[in-house]
Formats: sequence, structure tokens, C-alpha cells
Amino acid sequence: MRIATWNVNSLRSRIGRVEAFLQRHGIDVLAVQETKAREDQLPLMGLQAAGYDIAAAGINQWNGVAVISRVGLEDVTIGFDGMPGWGEPLAAEARAIGVSCGDVRIWSLYVPNGRKPDDPHYVYKLDWLARLREAAEPWLGEPTALVGDWNIAPRDEDVFDMAAFAKDTHVTPPERAAFQAFLDDGYADLARPFTSEPGTYTYWDYYRQRFERNRGMRIDFLLGSPALAERVTGAFVDRDERAGQGASDHAPVVVDLAE
Repeated sequence: MRIATWNVNSLRSRIGRVEAFLQRHGIDVLAVQETKAREDQLPLMGLQAAGYDIAAAGINQWNGVAVISRVGLEDVTIGFDGMPGWGEPLAAEARAIGVSCGDVRIWSLYVPNGRKPDDPHYVYKLDWLARLREAAEPWLGEPTALVGDWNIAPRDEDVFDMAAFAKDTHVTPPERAAFQAFLDDGYADLARPFTSEPGTYTYWDYYRQRFERNRGMRIDFLLGSPALAERVTGAFVDRDERAGQGASDHAPVVVDLAE
């Protein structure tokens, strides 16, 4: 089984790229983030005609997650138990959707950005991660994948220049500790053993030719339970998908699993 994660930065705007990506790489399951639309607004006919089923959660032009699968799609769960809300009044955002694809339980996750370390959204981000960890601990005994845009660069080599992020989120000790907690619990970073070359990133801001200069970040991950990690046979970042007109600011990350 070939699974992937991709923050597409608007599924409606990039549906053609998504369809081509799925076919070019023979993707069985794609977890998508930042769909930026309600399910009834998504142009899904091409995907359905190609044999894919889609489960999506979206509220408005912000956030939004989905799973696109050609190997089955069952037991759809929108949000996880204890997932915190945001806003006044507090409301759950479209940031998590879980589905069963074959024998694998896949969660497409869009972790809050955090904005700035002194912003209330940063507290929300840490709380969101803590609640996700609580929900995910019981899933360790099954083939489970927690995949998506984590909005965390867990290691210094995951950013092009640590000094450039000295006053920003994504690299603060509390965020990194929150990510590491999943690894300490038993989840494994499925792609990193196969994508460890220096300068391997998954996100490049549109600002000042960041992509062309490879001034990026690695913030998109597939974390797998032990039962899933032992099945990994390879992985890669499709950097080419960040190139060209109309590209998302993220590149897809692809992982191959033995059946």
C-alpha cells in the first residue's frame, strides 16, 4: 500500500494537481490538509471516476481535512475525543478526520499553526497536541498512521536556518517536546529513515523565492504505530510538486507499506 500526506492549500484550486499526483505515483491513500471548503463544495467527480472514495471535513474557507482512498474507506470519524475548540464561543475546527483504509487506520491532521509564542493560538496548539496524544495512545496497538501538517520542525536540520525562526513558532522547545512525546509513546517517523539527506524539506514559503533557494522547513510527517512502522519499505518527498505555476507551498510525502 502506498500512502501519502499533502497540505494542498485549497483542494478546489489544485484538484488537477491532486488527480495527476495520484495517478503518477499510484497512490492508494492520500491524506489532505487545508482543503479550505465544505465537502459539498469540493470537485470530486474526477477522483470518483478514477475509483477513489473521499471522506472530508470542512466548515468554511479555512482549515479542512480529507482522506482519498482507492482501497476502501470505512468508519469515518470527524475529530478525536477531547479535541479542543477555538474562537468565541469555542467551536471545533475541521482539523482531524480518521478513516479505516484496508487494515490501516489513517488520521489526516492539520495541527494549529500557533502564530506567535505569545499568541493565544500557541496555547491552543499545545493543548490540541496534548489532547491528540491522549486520544492516540490507545491506538498504538493497531496499524495506525497519524499523518499531516504538524506545523512543527522537530529538529534543527528541519529548517534552513534556525536563526531565522528564533522568535517564531514551529521550533520552540514546548512544540518540539509535544512532537517528541508521540515518538516516546511508540509512534515512529515513517519517512525520515528514507529522506534524511540534508536540505530535505516539505514546506517552502512563497516569499522571496524560498523554494528556488531551498529555504524550507520539514513540517509534514507520517507517524506510525509499531505494527505499521515494521511494514515500511520506502519513502520520498515529491519535491517536484512544489514547483511550477499554481503549486501548493507544501510538497507531498509518500510512504510505501508491505501488505
